[in-house]
Amino acid sequence: MASAQVTGSTVDRVRTDPPAGRSGRARDWAEIQERMLVPLYQDVYRRLEVGAATSVLGVGCRSGLALLLAAGRGAQVAGVEADAGLRELAAARGLQVSPGGRAEAVARSAHPVPRPAHSLVTVFEQPPAPALVARSAERTLPGGHLVVAAWGPAERCESAAVLEVARRHAPLDAPDPFAASGPGALESLLAAAGTRPSGSGRVACPFAYAGLDSAVRGLLSTGLFDRAEEAAGAALVAKELAEALHPYLRPDGSVRMANEFRWAVGTKPRG
Repeated sequence: MASAQVTGSTVDRVRTDPPAGRSGRARDWAEIQERMLVPLYQDVYRRLEVGAATSVLGVGCRSGLALLLAAGRGAQVAGVEADAGLRELAAARGLQVSPGGRAEAVARSAHPVPRPAHSLVTVFEQPPAPALVARSAERTLPGGHLVVAAWGPAERCESAAVLEVARRHAPLDAPDPFAASGPGALESLLAAAGTRPSGSGRVACPFAYAGLDSAVRGLLSTGLFDRAEEAAGAALVAKELAEALHPYLRPDGSVRMANEFRWAVGTKPRG
């Protein structure tokens, strides 16, 4: 009975909060979903020894948690994010994030200085679009690193069954979340952008939620269901998403799905 009530409340909320109203989705991302990718961010920063000598640019940085983690290691950080609601949340965290196209301001500095290029550029957007990766390579210093990340193979991601709701309703031209999951796919993106693939990693990123309502809200905040909502309606997508999550409900009402994410790094040639 409790699950049915939670599902109903989610459907009712989504019916009045469509994708066009992004402020609620931005809050859901910051409060529910972004922490699911912390193991990915930490693995990248550890392997690349991010520290005081590193200037990090987060392309598609959303509400800025990955930047905060890098700043906590002593790095100078900057961000680019198209969504105004997410930029506002990043600003509330003391980060200065550009909407894109302008020079990014270094955050957490008494005298922010715009940088045309950075020693580490990260593209944690899912899936990483080739054009976005190519533009990000232009912001990477010679000798610097460009990181791209993607879902692991569908068979290693329990969330794949849930993302099927998006695939079922979205137009045929909608991006495939697992497009860059195959062997060598991330490395091919890096090479096409003019960098030399120089390392990779894979990390477990379980998606864990307090309940069904927060799971639906968190997943909808990723943007992966937006095209499906536009085509089929927000209420229907929320209803089917809640149903798809039922196999991952635990006796205490929480939801947990095991997932694997992969990342690869390319080094920009000098001269």
